[in-house]
Amino acid sequence: MHGTPEARALHAQFPAIDLHADSLMWARWVGYDLHERHEPPLPLAALAGHVDVPRLVEGGVGAQFFGLVSVPIGQRRGLAAVVDEQIDLLEQAVRAQPGRLTKALTAEDIEAASARGAVAALLGIEGAHALEGDLDTLERFARRGVRYLGLCHFSANDVCYPAYGRGRRDGEGLTPFGREVVRRAEDLGVIVDLAHINRAGFLEACALARRPPMVSHTGVAGAFEHWRNIDDEQLRALADRGGCAGIIFCPLYLGGNGLAPVVKHLLHIINVAGEDTPALGSDWDGFIVPTRELCDAAHLPLLTDALLQAGLSERVIGKLLRDNVMRTLGDNPLPTRLQAA
Repeated sequence: MHGTPEARALHAQFPAIDLHADSLMWARWVGYDLHERHEPPLPLAALAGHVDVPRLVEGGVGAQFFGLVSVPIGQRRGLAAVVDEQIDLLEQAVRAQPGRLTKALTAEDIEAASARGAVAALLGIEGAHALEGDLDTLERFARRGVRYLGLCHFSANDVCYPAYGRGRRDGEGLTPFGREVVRRAEDLGVIVDLAHINRAGFLEACALARRPPMVSHTGVAGAFEHWRNIDDEQLRALADRGGCAGIIFCPLYLGGNGLAPVVKHLLHIINVAGEDTPALGSDWDGFIVPTRELCDAAHLPLLTDALLQAGLSERVIGKLLRDNVMRTLGDNPLPTRLQAA
């Protein structure tokens, strides 16, 4: 068990929510078992193997958003099927041990899972290329329990352009179809995720937003200047719409290894955008080498200890661990027709 009794007590009171892990990608590729406890990989080989149910429980994580990854390498079709396969794998894992892992759609579902000692699993798509240019595909994914849609990944698509990657166009915002996607997502209760999108598209999506968007995994440029990190204007635009931003655990984007850079990014969000904005967005299992103390989900209380040592109150840490995401979910309600998905 990692972390002090004080940190672990906070996790018992506020079971943490992480906004992004790519574990289902590995389940699809190599049969990675979410129910088996895996040993953390060697530090320089730690591109995956960071998340499983035993270590989520040990780390006081009450809910994990799993990213649904499809990589468009020249093709336009077949991407939605890749997302469906990953959803199928999560549902198989839930059926295998429903007392330990449960599929969740709402903040109430997460509370119910925590009350019975289960980990809540939620779904988010990484990149609107998975829609294959069809709004009806978005509704179908919403019916399957997808709770956020990342508009972009590392390549341009029908919706927008990336902050970095193939088809990058820094001066271009959302496409006309992209604006339709934002509207339809909000109507479906699907949170608009602004990770990876370029600055122009980010700000336009915030201006359009009627419901709180989020950034599932990011760094902040005010703590470390990098193409992957959002700036203070983006943070304020997100906060003005009531959204939250999950800080990534990758030293490449944090500007250094260890817990101090993670804390620095979280504190910068609080200083610029307020205590209702920061959240956790590890990017575990996402081809990153995590910062050394957060090599897997079991070690998360070490970050809570570092936040306590930085002088944050238990109330603010509770918001950061859990409450800000719960509020964002609650402010993106599901239509009645999707609540039994």
